[in-house]
This record gives sequence, C-alpha cells and structure tokens, in this order.
Amino acid sequence: MAQDQHQVRQVIHALESAKSNSRKGGKKGYSCKKSTFSVSGSNIFVDSWKFNDWDYKRDDLPTYARGLFTTKREDGMPEIVIRGYDKFFNVGEVRETEWKNIERDTVGPYELSVKENGCIIFMSGLEDGTLLVCSKHSTGVRQDVEKSHAVAGEQWIARHVESVGKSTKDLAKALREMNATAVGELCDDAFEEHVLAYPPELAGIYLHGINYNLPEFATLSGPEVHRFADTWGFKKAEYQMIQDLDEVKKFLDKCAETGSWAGRDTEGFVVRCKVRGTSPQQPGRDWFFKYKFEEPYLMYRQWRECTKQVIAGKPPRFKKHKQITEEYLLYARRRLAQDPKLSKRYNQNHGIIEMRDGFLKEKGKSGASIIAEEQASEHNGADSDAPKNILLVPIATIGCGKTTVAGALVKLFGWGHIQNDDIQGKGNRPGRFALQVTNTMAQHNVVIADRNNHQKRERQQIIEDVAKVIPDTKFVALHYVHDPKDKMLKDIRRITTGRVLDRGDNHQTIHAGSKGEQEILGIMDGFLHRFQGCDTNHEPDSLFDEVINLDVAASSVENLETVITHLYHVYPGIFKGEMPSHQDMEEAVQFAMNNVIGADSMHDLSFKNQPNAAASTFKPKNNNSRQATPELKPQTPEQLVKRLEYFGITLSATNINSILSSVFQNASLDEARFYKQLKGTNRVQKEFHVTLVHRANASSKPDLWKMYTDLYTAAVEKESNPERTPSLGPARLRLERVIWDDRLMGILVRILPAAGGTVWACSNEYPHITIGTAGDNIKPVETSSLVQRWVESDGQDLSIHSKEIQGMKELDGAVKPVLQRGR
Repeated sequence: MAQDQHQVRQVIHALESAKSNSRKGGKKGYSCKKSTFSVSGSNIFVDSWKFNDWDYKRDDLPTYARGLFTTKREDGMPEIVIRGYDKFFNVGEVRETEWKNIERDTVGPYELSVKENGCIIFMSGLEDGTLLVCSKHSTGVRQDVEKSHAVAGEQWIARHVESVGKSTKDLAKALREMNATAVGELCDDAFEEHVLAYPPELAGIYLHGINYNLPEFATLSGPEVHRFADTWGFKKAEYQMIQDLDEVKKFLDKCAETGSWAGRDTEGFVVRCKVRGTSPQQPGRDWFFKYKFEEPYLMYRQWRECTKQVIAGKPPRFKKHKQITEEYLLYARRRLAQDPKLSKRYNQNHGIIEMRDGFLKEKGKSGASIIAEEQASEHNGADSDAPKNILLVPIATIGCGKTTVAGALVKLFGWGHIQNDDIQGKGNRPGRFALQVTNTMAQHNVVIADRNNHQKRERQQIIEDVAKVIPDTKFVALHYVHDPKDKMLKDIRRITTGRVLDRGDNHQTIHAGSKGEQEILGIMDGFLHRFQGCDTNHEPDSLFDEVINLDVAASSVENLETVITHLYHVYPGIFKGEMPSHQDMEEAVQFAMNNVIGADSMHDLSFKNQPNAAASTFKPKNNNSRQATPELKPQTPEQLVKRLEYFGITLSATNINSILSSVFQNASLDEARFYKQLKGTNRVQKEFHVTLVHRANASSKPDLWKMYTDLYTAAVEKESNPERTPSLGPARLRLERVIWDDRLMGILVRILPAAGGTVWACSNEYPHITIGTAGDNIKPVETSSLVQRWVESDGQDLSIHSKEIQGMKELDGAVKPVLQRGR
C-alpha cells in the first residue's frame, strides 16, 4: 500500500496545529509534542509525535498511532516512516471496549496474541537504505542511559537477520518496498528485567505486528506476521484464532484463572479483529483491544518496589496483599543478607524474577493460587487503594514557582490548597498549618501543602502531624531540584531572584517593590543555603510515597505538566472528566499568576506588625479599568515614514519555540542551562524577527534604508486604511545554528530566495534572530556582535556556545516595517 501524500500532509498539518493547542468545536483542545532525532548512520532526521496518554480517549485526534515518526524525502515530500498500533484499551477501560459494544461493533475472526512482557521496538526502511529502529517515541543513543532500548533493539535485529543469512540493509529494503513498520517486543533479562522471565534461550525480539505506514491503521494478520518472522529470523509471538466472541470470552476467563496459557505465564492477550463494515463487500478497519490479567502481576510489581525500598534502607510501604508481602519481605531480607552483591544487581533490574520465583518455590504456591486464596478469604477487600488523602508537599525555595503550579492545579482540578503564607503571626505556625491541611483533606481528595519545606525538619513535622490525624495519607513530594549545589546554585539564584524582583510587591513572602534589593537577596540566600534536597534513602524523605523531581529553571507550564503526567500514571482515579491540553495548562498558569498570587494579602518574614489573624482571602487583581482616549486622526504616509523604526522578517513564534524545544530536548544539562534560564525567567521573546535594516543604519546604509522606505511608502499608498501596517512581501529563511553566552541567545540564519525569487537584502553581515537576554540591561541588538564573534572565531571562542539546528529548518515569513511607539 503506497502512501497518499495529500493524506500524509493533512495529518502532519493537524499535528503541527495541535502544538498550538487550538480548540475544536468548543471542546478542550489536545496538544501534541514533537521531537526531532538524527538517524545513526544516515543524514536523515525524523520527527516523533506524541500525545498525552489521556488524549487517546478523545474522538477527534488526527491519528491514534502510539508511535509515529515522519520525515521529508529528498524531493521535499513528507512521509510516514514508523507507524505503531492505534492505541488500544483494556476490556471495560473505555466505552468501546465494554463487552456489549465489542459484540455489537466488531466481527471475527478474533486473533488472540500473547502479550509479551518487554519493550516495544519499531523498524522500517528509509529512503537512503538505512534501517530505522525506534522505541515507542525515540531513536538512537540517549545521554541519560548506558544503552537505550532502540540501540539494544538494533543489536538484536542484527543477530536475528544474520541467523538466516541476511543483513539489516536487506531488511530495510524489504520493509521500504512494503511501505511497512515491523513491530516487535524486546524481551531480554540480560538487558532489562520486567515481570515475566526471559532467560537466554527465550531472549530476543518477538515479532507481533506489521503495520502499513499510512495515516489510517492497517495491519497484517498473524499468519502473515509469522511468515515474515520466519523469513527474517525473529521470534514469534504466539496467537490463537477464534471465530466466535463468546468462545473468546470463555477462553480468556479460563486463562485468567491461572494467569497463564500453554503452561507459560502471561500478562494477558491482545485481541485483533475488525470493526463491522457497511457491507460484506466493504470490510471494516482493523481494531485491537486487550484483556490484561491484573493479578498476580500487580502483586509481583509491589514485591519488586518493596525490595528496592528495603535495599535503600527505607521502610517498605504497601497497601495490598499485606500478609503475603510481609512473608515475601522476610525471605527477601534473608537472601539479601546472604548475597551482598545481590542488592546492586537488583537495583540494576537483575535478579528480580529469581528472587520472586525462589520465594514462590519455598512457599510451594504459584502467584495465581495466592491471589485465589486472597479472594476467597473473608478479609478480602480490606486492601483498598482508593485515590484519596493525597497530600502534595513542595520542597522548594522562594521564586521556584511552587505557588504558581499549586494555583494552576487548583484551577484545573479544584483541589485543596493551603498556603503557609496565609498563617499569620508567630504562635505555633507549623501546627496551625498542619491543622488547616487536615481540615481541607476532609473536603478534597488531593490537597497541596504550600510552603517551602526546604529543610528536613519541616518535612518531618508536616508528615508526622498529618499522619497522626489521617494515617492513610499518601505523601507526594514536589521536589524542585537544587543539588548539586556547587553546580546549580549560581543559576538558581539568578533565576529565582529575577522572578521575585520582576514581580515586585506581587509576592506574599517578599515585597520586592518595597524592600531594598540587597535585603531581598539576603533573605533568598538564606533559604538557598539552608535548602536540604530530598533524600529518599533516609527519613523523613523515605516516607514519601512518590517524589516528582521538578526543574527550577523550567517554566511553570513545564513543571505543571510534569506533575500532572506523573500523578496520572500513579493515581489516575483523582482525575475526573477531560484531561487538560497544553493550552489549558498555559491558561491555568496565567490565571494563577494573575489571581492566586495577589498583592492583597502579604506576609512579612520579619513578623513585624503582623496581626494574629486567620488566613486571608486572595482577591483577583483588577486590570480592567480603562480611561477613554480621544479619537486620533489618521496619519499621512509621510508622517508614518518618520515613525519607522526598522524593517524585518517576522516569523511564527510557535515555529521558533518548537525548533528551540527540539534543539535542547536531548541536550546535556550544561548545554540546556541558559535556555531553561530564559524560559524560567520569562525572558524568551514573545515575537521573533530578523532585522533587515534599522533606523540607526540609515546614515551608514542610506541606499538600503531608502529602498525599504520607498517600498513601504508605495505599499501604504495602496492601502485603503493608512493606519494598517502592510507587508512588503514573503520571505524565506534557513535556521542554521543557535548561539549563546551567559547574557543572550540568538539564531544564525540564512536568507533564501522567497516566492518569486526575491532575496531580501540585510544590513547585517550575519543575519540572525534574537531569542532572549538575561536581563533588561542587556539590549537585543548585542546579538549581532555575539553572532559575529562566533563566526569570525570559527567557533573557537570558548565564551560562546553553539548548537547546530539539525535538519536545516526552513521557515516562511513576511517582510514588515515596525513603527516607533506613540504618535
């Protein structure tokens, strides 16, 4: 099946639009993340597209592929190069997978594939003959791991195809000709253990699907996949073909009794079928659902996490399967004491299955029989893990953005929010703070205990005081990482003080508009030096059920998304209704900035002249008062020319921000530090342009200035509305390299011929875009000298950093004049 270029362009356009979070039909919008990766051994770059997990339950996504990579061919045409399955759900997880709806909407045969327990690997052929190998959303080497899943997949693929006398290039060619993605599960305990055992004789890539690289989901049948696996030396995911849905249910129920099939443990089955077509001659599309055995695998995962807590010196925390888990932990402690090397191996995800199987053998029971006994017990059901009594505990210093994130969470989900700054006066403030927290927990499933909690004694106090009243509280740390201090403190100080000083008196703890700058810096330095990072190896931090690490330099929107995504995976039941889009998060953060952190209630750290009052109520700031302005007469073209400031190529801020995000997404901490600083301090420009000529250059470049002013005058005279700023024509740029030092950042660009062949002249020898500056005292015009210094030093100036924009991004823009403010 060949790709329809029009359909592919439509999908990519919709995905690009999703990054701007447009709203559709009055519904909350969805958002899509785009990441760009280089392909090892090739000059090709591929874009990965990823939705939030919760968005796959919507009915208006442009694609439901979970794992989608696109690129451009040499002729400039877009193409899909990796296409995963459409996201599929467990029986009963969504309305479509309720048995009554499956019976109504689907037709057999039903193909039941064993759900292997590993990590997914995609492979396909590129235009230049390279085999592209990806994990779910990435490809190639990652800096944060010794060997990525994609790299491990590449090594296994080579072993498989060589075993049948073929090469990876042969495989790439075959998949390219098919216009298909081969989908397998990498199962290798020597690389990474999961829940099910894959010793050396069972290790490898289990091929379970071949999808056509099309926008609509279309996949080959089990027999076809098995023939392909035999041809290319892959292991085969076993399947069972059943014609009748009632027989499918009986088969699955039987397997669920033991958690196994054909004598082998399994997590469940993926069921493949088709949606009913409009007629026998018009078959429906491919459709999947899954039937997952929750137990004993949830119990096995609990044992694994409890063992790691024991190794870390933490008290193991668990809610379910209490009696058998306590017995297992006695066995695990004994084994760990007997073999000192086992702890290190276990933390590296090796020896997990051996430990579990050793315990089961000693007990003389299987995991399935233990679960059956629990269910038969009269005490069954006592283990409840309902998503309630969740307390979010920030670990932060002033200016990290903790209250902004808290306010945004309240805006989005209506959770409880208690601010320490609202507790006025000196008398037993920690106790009164904890009391308000527990009172609020009686009304909300999730509450935010909003204070810095930057020292261990504060965390100890809030955990102990709350646990006395509500023993089953689940404590979640929102940890704004400050360590290692010797490397991070300088940047954190600059970022946080910049935020507080910019906010002025609009901050409860620090009145930056009223206090002197040195006094503010002294207060903030005190917090920074006293800060004790979260250490889960020791109490009190070992008592946290979850720790969410946040980046002080990141924007509040980024940290908000990190918090929501983590909580969604751990406590999905706390979210009701539609999940927020990226735009919803941005709006919630803006609301929090404007309304939650009001200036109506202030808290002075000196406690001078403070009333002994209860918590104050914030009032939204009123920015709607306007004075009537007199009507102004339209200006003549001659008057407008006198107001000209510069001519430039204006560019889409969405595109520039997306490119910057891709450039720094996989960068090292040092490389990304200044970019994150700019974002975290709101110093990235809201609009972007390339200056072609500035009024300041009018005397040194008179001909160029005159050429643009003449074009402007002619354009204005054609306008029916002389107040409208006309465009002088389209432009095209190639973005080549991001360049920065510790003061400012820019992008070196090349001006290309636009539509009609026009190449716009520029007064700067090295055209560029200013991205942002570290402070108001640094003028954007200094980007010109920064770029010039980098170019003329041939990149050898060690005070300047740079990063190539891979893929040579080309953007369209428009040449426009910018007028001086005022009349």
